Amino acid sequence: MSAFPRAGFNRRVASLIYDALVVIAFAMLTTVVFLGLVQGMISLGWYSLEGHEDVSALIQSTPALYYSRSSLLVIVSVSFFSYFWTKSGQTIGMRAWRLKVQNPNGQLLTWPQAILRSLAALLGLGNLLVLFDIKHKRALQDLLCRTEVLVLSKEENKKVYDSLD
Repeated sequence: MSAFPRAGFNRRVASLIYDALVVIAFAMLTTVVFLGLVQGMISLGWYSLEGHEDVSALIQSTPALYYSRSSLLVIVSVSFFSYFWTKSGQTIGMRAWRLKVQNPNGQLLTWPQAILRSLAALLGLGNLLVLFDIKHKRALQDLLCRTEVLVLSKEENKKVYDSLD
């Protein structure tokens, strides 16, 4: 049992809002790069804008491009969360709200566990379960991946942050 309490719904959502802003920025950058790649493929003659107003319309109407872009955005999002959870147990938003995700034995998540946890969170909707699991404060992703999210003291949060140097 951890010396720190488990995180409730409000802190989790506040942290998720912070992280969503960062993920949106990464998604925008990824989209710009993807648009550039598609424009390059048009220049090489692999695709044609014929019948399409612009590159975005081409992507929307071409299943291979549409699903490639969608998959790429999911990969970027999952990678963001997985990287931070495996490195320190804290994303940028979690650090701001003094939250840390870990295994019940205190160990950081493994990459497969972090990837599964990110997908199981269902874009944050998995946190709704915390409202019903009042005693243990577990979200869907915590139950499926056997993890816990703790509220750290200011001192412990600083230790985690300082350990990254």
